[in-house]
Amino acid sequence: MVSLSPPVCDFGRPAIDFDLPGVDGKRHSLASARGPKGLLVMFICNHCPYVKAVIHRILRDTRELAALGVGSIAIMSNDPAAYPEDSWQNMERIARELQFPFPYVLDQSQQVAKAYGAVCTPDFFGYNAALELQYRGRLDESRKTTAPENARRDLFEAMQQVALGGKGPAQQTPGIGCSIKWREAS
Repeated sequence: MVSLSPPVCDFGRPAIDFDLPGVDGKRHSLASARGPKGLLVMFICNHCPYVKAVIHRILRDTRELAALGVGSIAIMSNDPAAYPEDSWQNMERIARELQFPFPYVLDQSQQVAKAYGAVCTPDFFGYNAALELQYRGRLDESRKTTAPENARRDLFEAMQQVALGGKGPAQQTPGIGCSIKWREAS
């Protein structure tokens, strides 16, 4: 397992549209996922210990962000042939068991992850109402283990600021996670 940190926020970079199948049987795009105050695009997977350490906090934060008008979507871009825990069936199971409050979609071609420049799981991209990038940082100080309950909620606070004022914080702490599992070139 390779741990990586994404680059710092490229403020104002426009969100890239997509059309991906969700475990709910529907197709999802920027238009269907966005909220009136913004959008959180998350690259996650099922097997990553960094994601497992924060998944319940992701659920909490996305529910609270929805109340502020920020939509969320989770994209799984890993190669499930190499990582069976990231299979479609396991995506369906996890989304159902944890009652994901956002669409969980499959980027089978990995083109969406490449277009966004996603490098790890989890990797968070927070957009304002105009779909301009305002946050590219960590959820909180968690790593492969969950941070203390009183840890600062970096992502939530940043996206709350985006929802209220349209701009993210100037200072952002990069996230960390497992590298995206790219398909072998054939």
